[in-house]
Amino acid sequence: MTGGARTTRATHEALPPAMREAVDDFADHLARVRNRSAHTVRAYVGDLVSLLDHAVRMGCSEPSELDLTVLRSWLARQRTVGAARTSLARRAAAARTFSAWAHRTGVLSTDVAAPLSSPRAHRDLPTVLRADQAAALVEAAGQSPAPVRPADPTGSTDDTPGDAVPPTVPPGDPDPVRLRDRVLLELLYGTGVRVSEACGLDVADIDHGRRVVRVLGKGGRERSVPYGVPAQRAIDDWLRSGRPAVAVPGSGDALLLGTRGGRLNPTTARRIVAGYAESLGLPRVSPHGLRHSAATHLLEGGADLRAVQELLGHSSLGSTQIYTHVSVERLRAAYRQAHPRA
Repeated sequence: MTGGARTTRATHEALPPAMREAVDDFADHLARVRNRSAHTVRAYVGDLVSLLDHAVRMGCSEPSELDLTVLRSWLARQRTVGAARTSLARRAAAARTFSAWAHRTGVLSTDVAAPLSSPRAHRDLPTVLRADQAAALVEAAGQSPAPVRPADPTGSTDDTPGDAVPPTVPPGDPDPVRLRDRVLLELLYGTGVRVSEACGLDVADIDHGRRVVRVLGKGGRERSVPYGVPAQRAIDDWLRSGRPAVAVPGSGDALLLGTRGGRLNPTTARRIVAGYAESLGLPRVSPHGLRHSAATHLLEGGADLRAVQELLGHSSLGSTQIYTHVSVERLRAAYRQAHPRA
């Protein structure tokens, strides 16, 4: 357990009984009814525990005693201790979500956080590769041996089902690691899926006839994303010559496998992307950087913003609109560099 998690649990246990019960019921609502990820539940619960702890310090003993003054005081305190604008925005959202739920369930007589405003989070423009850089990165796995990547500091390699060992590749046979890496890179850039979504794919999620992949995204939302001919070739090679070489009885239906036969985990996938980028002398890039690049290149190629929203699995169009800013900035840079009147 991390230090932050231990602190949250200790603070939770120190709350008055009615407040502890409200926290537990809210967490159950997020996980079971709203189907939020474990990461989101932890973040919102941590924010709520912090809010209620602040309320106790202001003299409250039950959730029903919360009011807008307490909420604003809590956010002001967070800002005083140096919380970033993004953190303040998330904490305000957590407070509004809790307040709305508490009002619906009778814990609060009114939705006290409804008028609560939050600072607009500053959004940095994501790192985006040029189209030629992205192509070079994706094709790197098919042209050279897999680069040596630093070990996971936790000591983990892959989510392994047993004591399988890395495959031994006979001379002249294709390297299954490079075949796997090529599929990973093709999917990350060719479809724009999140790294967790790519690692969560099963073999049955690939529709070879229509060249689409079925993706289970955030909130359990499912979507179908098309992929191109290069990705299809990479998938075919992997399924024919790569995956059988590393699969073990415990591999299950996972599409992408680690060298010991377990489902490839996102941490390993991030090291794979970083390793190839470093070997090519490219800017430091992550799987999410490839997702950013895919979205930007789609928009620059004339794709409709709502189509890109659907491909990326964004629930809000506002999340997709940041890529229009990226394209504008790239246009500005090209203008400044090339136009004589810039």
